[in-house]
Amino acid sequence: MVFKVSKVSTTPIDGQKPGTSGLRKKVKVFIQPHYLQNFVQSTFNALTPEKVRGATLVVSGDGRYFSKDAIQIIIKMSAANGVRRVWVGQNGLLSTPAVSAVIRERVGVDGSKATGAFILTASHNPGGPHEDFGIKYNMENGGPAPEAITDKIFENTKTITEYLIAEDLPNIDISTIGVANFSGPEGQFDVEVFDSASDYVKLMKSIFDFELIRKLLSSSKFTFCYDALHGVAGAYAHRIFVEELGAQESSLLNCVPKEDFGGGHPDPNLTYAKELVARMGLGKSDSAVDPPEFGAAADGDADRNMILGKRFFVTPSDSVAIIAANAVNAIPYFSSGLKGVARSMPTSAALDVVAKNLNLKFFEVPTGWKFFGNLMDAGLCSICGEESFGTGSDHIREKDGIWAVLAWLSILAFKNKENLNGDKLVTVEDIVRQHWAIYGRHYYTRYDYENVDAGAAKDLMAYLVKLQSSLDEINSSVKGARSDVSNVVNADEFEYKDPVDGSVSKHQGIRFLFEDGSRLVFRLSGTGSEGATIRLYIEQYEKDSSKTGRDSQEALAPLVEVALKLSKMLDFTGRSAPTVIT
Repeated sequence: MVFKVSKVSTTPIDGQKPGTSGLRKKVKVFIQPHYLQNFVQSTFNALTPEKVRGATLVVSGDGRYFSKDAIQIIIKMSAANGVRRVWVGQNGLLSTPAVSAVIRERVGVDGSKATGAFILTASHNPGGPHEDFGIKYNMENGGPAPEAITDKIFENTKTITEYLIAEDLPNIDISTIGVANFSGPEGQFDVEVFDSASDYVKLMKSIFDFELIRKLLSSSKFTFCYDALHGVAGAYAHRIFVEELGAQESSLLNCVPKEDFGGGHPDPNLTYAKELVARMGLGKSDSAVDPPEFGAAADGDADRNMILGKRFFVTPSDSVAIIAANAVNAIPYFSSGLKGVARSMPTSAALDVVAKNLNLKFFEVPTGWKFFGNLMDAGLCSICGEESFGTGSDHIREKDGIWAVLAWLSILAFKNKENLNGDKLVTVEDIVRQHWAIYGRHYYTRYDYENVDAGAAKDLMAYLVKLQSSLDEINSSVKGARSDVSNVVNADEFEYKDPVDGSVSKHQGIRFLFEDGSRLVFRLSGTGSEGATIRLYIEQYEKDSSKTGRDSQEALAPLVEVALKLSKMLDFTGRSAPTVIT
């Protein structure tokens, strides 16, 4: 079929500046006339011509409501803008880490390689007709578009007057694997629908010892549970955990992807992953059923993870530190050693201690995976993580939830390889407590105040910046709240100079650093679709092994009290309690 290109007149959109997480709004915003089209054309206009004309693009996402319509629109706009071919995961499903893997690893039948991707996701935000939709663009390295590109996209959305679209191009059947061929003014245009999981599974098998993990999962002493929260991880869970690793089908919870995530909130934490939390023995009511030895959950686009042991929660900060400490021995991909490790600034310093003990390069970066990507592209970082349940490595340029689960299964399999017939397996809790005994424990929690009035949130942050000019005033407030908390010795706004490209990122979070190594961090999050989210991070380091077994919230209670008084949280926001505690 031959298609024609139409130029459609339009007006600028009242959008937001897209970050590495992309543009996120309610579905009702995205379905406005021309809204999605404006953003897509603004993205094409922000890229160099060789990244568009004749290029191969990936278009898929987490399957949330409006994704199927959006895919058809982007395909037609890609054709009109001179793109040579579009790759779509079957049913429009590709996890964010799988998209990165496809960009980096997949070779088409004609030898083509992808140069970028439109990923349709709002990550861990709810989905459905009245909930959230999102879109972001990833570059040829598989990572999120850098700020230079997202700045151009944003500026373009404010001045755009027309977009290009092949309106007469028929809709593609994205449920069936195959290639559709078309011709346009600039030549041939192809759309290939391919298996969503095969490239990603192949990559995972090249990283981990699947046979060793399979032996663990086949042990009568080991039980396993994985909850996809009805997100895109379900498209991979059966293939990897059941077909490849031999887990029981009953091990999988909520692994059918749904447009509204089954009406749930696809955020893998103790608040929203209710069914898994209950099954793992961490719910409010005791269950007569013995919990599994290992449990894990994913968010909507499968780039985040939560790791649980039997009646035991592993903080994301501890998780990345434990993976780094055990990677060389337990994961074949790292057998020759780690290049370095990195964490986001709000993440606890557990990884810092591992890096110091193992003499590894260490980097503290702002929140945003692009900063890790720069380090990885420069060969400086192997493993990295964020406290917001994101963990990953240099195998791709996104955080990777299933990778993190396989990393933990690899550590468990390695620790138990001579013990599968013994009396008792080494458990998740055993591994964490052994880690604390060696490296100390970073008691850590995060309070999220979601959908706060944006003006009030900015006022609170401005107040904290002003307060930082006087340590005496800060410590007077600290002692007024709790006399048993040590003094603040430094207070600042985190600023990062990228060691690779020299770029400087300012205003990345407000920090209060205490004499005993404790920290309070305040940050505005950009992952919501409306209002503002204030995130408060509270951390206390304990080296004394006799004191590392306390309940985290109990141990941190004095610092929590200080944080709430210091920030005047109730006064500014009217909130007497956070929306979520992790």
